[in-house]
Amino acid sequence: MPGHETRVHGHCDARFAAVRTAFEENFGDRGELGAAVTVLVDGVTVVDLWGGWADPGRTRPWERDTPVNVWSTTKGPVALCAHILADRGLLDLDAPVAAYWPEFAAAGKERVLVRHLLSHRAGLAGLREPHSFAQLCDWELTTQRLAAMEPWWEPGTVSGYHALTYGFLVGEVVRRVSGLLPGAFLEREVTGPLGIDFTVGLPEKRWGRAAELTHAPAPGRAEAFAQLPPVARAALANPGVGAAQANSPEWRSADISAANGHGTARAVAALYGIFAGRGTVDGHHILSRAAAERVREGQGSCRDLVLGTGLDREMEIGLGLWLSGPHGSYGPNPRAFGHDGAGGSCGLADPEAGVSLGYVMNRMGPRIADDPRKMALVEAVYGVL
Repeated sequence: MPGHETRVHGHCDARFAAVRTAFEENFGDRGELGAAVTVLVDGVTVVDLWGGWADPGRTRPWERDTPVNVWSTTKGPVALCAHILADRGLLDLDAPVAAYWPEFAAAGKERVLVRHLLSHRAGLAGLREPHSFAQLCDWELTTQRLAAMEPWWEPGTVSGYHALTYGFLVGEVVRRVSGLLPGAFLEREVTGPLGIDFTVGLPEKRWGRAAELTHAPAPGRAEAFAQLPPVARAALANPGVGAAQANSPEWRSADISAANGHGTARAVAALYGIFAGRGTVDGHHILSRAAAERVREGQGSCRDLVLGTGLDREMEIGLGLWLSGPHGSYGPNPRAFGHDGAGGSCGLADPEAGVSLGYVMNRMGPRIADDPRKMALVEAVYGVL
C-alpha cells in the first residue's frame, strides 16, 4: 500500500517531524501493515503516532489503544520485575538460582547465578527434549523440565539467547521470591499503579481490539532453521512459534514471559522509560538510580551461541537488556540499551539523553533484531537530538 494511502494519526512535535516522516515511509517503502511509535524525552511525550490496519484483511483500523503481541520486547519488563526485587533487597543477583529455586540445582547447576539467567548465560537456551506448543503454555511443566536439564555450555562463560526459556527462568525466580508469576507481579507493582496498558498474556475481554500478527514472506526460512546448530534450533524452534500461535487463545491465556507481552507503543515507551529514570509510585521511583544503572551492566561482548550466525557480529547483553554498543542498535550512545521483539518491535532506554521509545507492529519481518523499520525510527529520533 503506498505511503500516501495510509493515514497516520496522533501527535508529533514539530521538532520531531523526521520521525513522522520515517513512520510514514515504513508504510510506503518498508511493507508496514499496522503500527505505532511513541517517544518520550525527559518524560514528555514528543511523538505518539499510529496508523494502518490491525488485521491482514484490512478490515480494522489500528486505533490509539490497539494492543499487539510484542514478542521479546516483553523481556525488558520481565527483567524489570527481577530488578525491582533486587532493589528492595529481596533478591541477590549474585546468589545461586538454587537459593530461591532448590530444584534448579539438578544436573550440575548448583553454581548458576541469578545474573546468568538475566544475561542469557545460564546454558538453558532451549530444552533438549521435544517440547510442544501446548507444553510451552504449561508453566509448571516447562519450569520443571528446565530445572532438571543439563546446560548446553558452561554457565557464565558466554551468552546464548534464551528466546523462550528466559521468561520461565527469570519468572520462576520472581515467583519464588514474590509469590506471583511475572505478569501478575508486573501488574501489581508497575502497570496497575502507573496505568500502563501492558500485560503478559492478554485478558479475554481485550481480544476483540488486539492486532493480529502476520508474517512477511521469508523465502528459505525453514531451510535456514535446519542449518542452525543444535542449541540454536532448541532455542528458536523447540517449539516453533509464530503468528498463528501468537494469535491463538492458548497463547493469549498463558504467561510466556519471554515473548507474549501485549501492549501499545505508549506502554512500551513508559516501561522502558523506567530504565531511563522515569516512573514513580507515591513519590518513589520504581527503580532507584543505582538499580536502573545495574540493568545495563555489561556481562562481556561475545559471539552469541544462538544469534551469532544471524547477526554475524559480537554483541553484549546486560542484566536483562541489550546494549547499543558500537553497532548503534539503540542509537549512537553505546550505553543506551533496550530489547527487540522478533519481527520488528522494540523498547529503548537512553538515560543520558532522557529518551525512551516504544515501537510495535503486526507485520513481522524476518529479523530477530534491528528491523529496518525500527532502525529508521531510531535514526530519525537521534537525527533530531
